[in-house]
Amino acid sequence: MDAMIHPVILCGGSGTRLWPLSREMHPKQFVDLGEGRTLFKDTVRRAAALPGAQAPIVVCNETHRFLVSASLFECSTGGQLILEPAPRNTAPAIALAALAALENRRTPAEDPLLLVLPSDHLLADQASFAKAVEDAVQMALQGHIVTFGISPTGPATGFGYVQQGKPIGSFGFEVARFVEKPSADKAQAMLDEGGYSWNSGMFLFSASVYMRELSRFAPGIAEACQRAWKARKADGSFIRPGAQDFTASPSDSIDYAVMEKTSLAAIRPLSTPWNDLGSWEAFYQTGDKDSDGNVAAGDVVGEDVHDCYLHSTHRLVAALGIHDLAIVETKDAVLVAPRERVQDVKKIVEKLHKAGRPESKLASVVDRPWGQYESLISGPRFQVKRIIVNPGAMLSLQMHYHRAEHWVVVQGTAEVTKGDSVKLFTENQSTYIPIGTMHRLRNPGTLPLVIIEIQSGAYLGEDDIVRVEDVYGREDAKNVPTA
Repeated sequence: MDAMIHPVILCGGSGTRLWPLSREMHPKQFVDLGEGRTLFKDTVRRAAALPGAQAPIVVCNETHRFLVSASLFECSTGGQLILEPAPRNTAPAIALAALAALENRRTPAEDPLLLVLPSDHLLADQASFAKAVEDAVQMALQGHIVTFGISPTGPATGFGYVQQGKPIGSFGFEVARFVEKPSADKAQAMLDEGGYSWNSGMFLFSASVYMRELSRFAPGIAEACQRAWKARKADGSFIRPGAQDFTASPSDSIDYAVMEKTSLAAIRPLSTPWNDLGSWEAFYQTGDKDSDGNVAAGDVVGEDVHDCYLHSTHRLVAALGIHDLAIVETKDAVLVAPRERVQDVKKIVEKLHKAGRPESKLASVVDRPWGQYESLISGPRFQVKRIIVNPGAMLSLQMHYHRAEHWVVVQGTAEVTKGDSVKLFTENQSTYIPIGTMHRLRNPGTLPLVIIEIQSGAYLGEDDIVRVEDVYGREDAKNVPTA
């Protein structure tokens, strides 16, 4: 494979279908699957292993930008990060990546090949994937827009399907039609007929071909994205397209906007264990089952338990005399549902969101550009957190109108700015930050800084943070008293 490939990793998602482990601020592609492995990092490494692969272009939203950059660092790869001003589905997101690739090309004659990958899929066979990409490159060089179709292992009703048409060479086909998620009977009929694949959401095509077909079939999207890209601004390692222009784009998927309309659609079948892990049922189906048909993760004990998915993250989960259930435990929430109903967990998330419950958005451990924090305990007028600051990182210079804070250093060295004073504190030392005092916490050392923060006051919400200076480009405060 001599052609250079530009992986485009789509990193959207609201985290509702795998609640309570996945949250809006920490969706499934960033959930630790064990030993630091995540679906996002799996995707980055899968793409990086391909011959001719360049650094990825990642399209994500504002909220997850530091999770993405940290994950790319852990994968030892660079990348271009494009921040969507608002979610507009896959067709506009891919358009931004195509425009970025065209902007970065070495000569005007070069037409970058884009390998579009969702960031949250499980794909087991790297060799089969690499061979499919190699074949798809040849099809893309002929002007095709190639989708990868997963060979079905059963009559799944949770995936869309693609029907194969006329052969293209010895390894691909024209697309005859796309089929929406079918009923069980229709899915079985398609499998019996043959020539159908699951729609994986993975694509390969040249940037100029995609933009041309997008302009032809969805001109509103193409024009809005072109205006947004022209109005882009660089913010450190992040690229911010023009917000007003991008949000004016219609919201549509690449399937509806382009693939179902273009005559260039092609499919390269791919036979590999694959799943989009879109529900707890998917985790059950892909997990290792015991002799009673159960899939267990974490500290789980069962008696007379059959065909269940049991997941513990913080505490012992004990189950007795149940079957066909999904039980998922996190520090702040427990989900119990029939396996056949786990797709409806989003209804629970909607109720939590309407009620203003933090469990709909925040995980118990919250990532920040400087590190992370975890709420240990809270009650009326107090809250205790564990804060971890990465080496060399610092929090914003900030103040609070409603709460005071007491910091105790557990590990490392803390540089504390308090008003006009800057002092160092080491293990077992502490300091007090009164209400209304400008302050900042920095880790000047080479090891993680761990502190215990005790908050007290009338209001302890995260929105009681007035930032005066921030090295991470977060919104600065206006008209703030200098204390």
